[in-house]
Amino acid sequence: MKSKKCWIGGVEIVVILCVAFLSVFGCIMVYSASYYSAGRLGNEYHFLIKQIIGVLLGALCLFVCTFINPEKLKRFKWLAVIVSAGLLVLVFIPGIGIENYGARRWIGLGFFSIQPSEIAKFVLVFFCAVHLSENYDRVKKFKTLIPPLLVGGLFCGLVILEPNMSITMCIGLVLIIMLFLGGISFKHFACLAVPGVLAVPALIFMEPYRVKRLMAFLNPWASPQAEGFQLIQSLYGLGAGGLFGVGLFNSRQKYSFLPFAESDFIFSIIGEELGFIGAMFIVLVFIVLVVSLIIIAKRAKTRFGMLFVAGVASVIAVQTILNIAVVTGSIPPTGLPLPFISAGSTSLIVFMSAIGLCLNISKQSKISNIGEVTVIENKKLNKFYRKVRVK
Repeated sequence: MKSKKCWIGGVEIVVILCVAFLSVFGCIMVYSASYYSAGRLGNEYHFLIKQIIGVLLGALCLFVCTFINPEKLKRFKWLAVIVSAGLLVLVFIPGIGIENYGARRWIGLGFFSIQPSEIAKFVLVFFCAVHLSENYDRVKKFKTLIPPLLVGGLFCGLVILEPNMSITMCIGLVLIIMLFLGGISFKHFACLAVPGVLAVPALIFMEPYRVKRLMAFLNPWASPQAEGFQLIQSLYGLGAGGLFGVGLFNSRQKYSFLPFAESDFIFSIIGEELGFIGAMFIVLVFIVLVVSLIIIAKRAKTRFGMLFVAGVASVIAVQTILNIAVVTGSIPPTGLPLPFISAGSTSLIVFMSAIGLCLNISKQSKISNIGEVTVIENKKLNKFYRKVRVK
């Protein structure tokens, strides 16, 4: 007997509402942060239109992914890695990869472009979830960790060549989190975490421009018109916002003062226009979203489902923390979008697709629970009927 009970409950509704709010709010803030700079190029709605298209495509992908059971995709784990690595390589091919501000991070598709590094983060989560769940009884052995380390190292290596240190850091942190959640030993965790931490300064000192950014982070006023300019303007925006902000659409920093106001530094515009209260509310929404995903992960009926949903939650958490840390001057400046809010269609579509898969995992756990209850109820009925017959 099949139950028709709806699988969408409180936690699933909270996830959907958080994603919907952040995406719509992102459209509003992208327009506010970009209409002046876009207007100078001839169309003040340029970034808004692209963001709305990204939200609509992302919403469609989210809806479709709620019908795709990730468990059935597990056999394609190596194919996903190969395709993702291939896309990362394509950015270096002239005529296909797009260079912007000295970095090659996008693949041009005529009217549309994609950023493969955004896809690589979730492919790594998927691969680690499959591999660690299939080898859970051998996860304490180091040779079991070799495939995830090779895939994570490959992705980090290709992304840092673009160059994109921020996404490289994000991928590295997510890899360590996935291995930790997978149950690796403390000895192995320490052996991986320590080199990972030491790799950050090594990567910084490998490139002169990163050293200059580090110096600007330590003392932005030493170069207020060069490397320190962006951080100073970001802090100006946050400071001007005060407690309640200067009002929606009333930011002054977006008038060519703050570079990348609609993308990497959009949180500064949020703080300026909506103040500390508004900025903290957005942080609270992210916290609620991540906690809701963790609840779904805890309820998952398979180890793969738990690891995958927890991995998606870790990507959102890590990227949000790094973005806000950069904007507030807590870590050296590096380009990293704020999930669901910063301008960027690829990021929106990939993040919302991942949320759709998480909702499907939640659905499978609900259906499993319903099935278990039905079996228990049938056993009780059969026992009752046997007693009646005996009497």
